[in-house]
Order: sequence, then C-alpha cells, then structure tokens
Amino acid sequence: MMISNFLKAVVIASLLVCSVAQAEIVVVVNNTNAAALTKNDVSRIFLGKMKKYTPVNVSSSNALRADFNKKALNKSSSQVKAYWSKLVFSGKGTPPKEFGSDAEIKAFVASNPNAIGYIDSASLDGTVKAALTL
Repeated sequence: MMISNFLKAVVIASLLVCSVAQAEIVVVVNNTNAAALTKNDVSRIFLGKMKKYTPVNVSSSNALRADFNKKALNKSSSQVKAYWSKLVFSGKGTPPKEFGSDAEIKAFVASNPNAIGYIDSASLDGTVKAALTL
C-alpha cells in the first residue's frame, strides 16, 4: 500500500514537472506594432541580425530563457552565451537587456514601441500583443 502511494506521488510529480517544462512561450510586441512574426524573424532579432526591434530577455536563471533559446534560436543557452560573448568582445553587438519577470518584460514592451520580448503564455494580457507562439 505504501509503495502504491509512493508510485502515485512520483507519477503525479513527474507529470507536473513535464507540464511546467512544456509551457508555451509567447513572443510579445508593443500593441502599436504589427502582430505577425516568423520564427526566423524572431531568431534574427534576438541574435542581433535584425535591428527593427529592441529585444529583451528574461534573466538567464529563468527556465523560460533556456526553453526560448532552444525553440526560437535552435541553440543551447551556452551556445547563445558564447555567441554574444564573441560579438561583445569584437565590438559588433550588445546582448538583449535582461528582466527578472514576465511582468517586467510586459511593462517594458508596453512602454517602448520597438521592444520585443517573450513571456509564458499564462502571463499574456492586453498590455502587449502576441506576435508568435512557440
């Protein structure tokens, strides 16, 4: 009986972890901007290859960032860090500014017409516009 309850707890915990890891990411822009962007557009913006937008990241300690790097940029977090280190060292780029929470990203994007960021889909509201869901 105790083993059965333990197994149930392990299965439930595993499902919860999987559902958190599979959260949808929404790329958001200011409400005055066009809504639709492609995954390629987003990748180019967050890698500094397209200057139309000012990208912002969640902090590197946030699990959403690693998920975004994988889904949007097709890179691991260490690959993205190495990419930006090279650009910064050569004077060819500055990595996106970091914010600690979805609320801070939404506030920045809502107050800056050219800003672009990403948040957990559960945090999406009318203050910003969804441009792409990953």
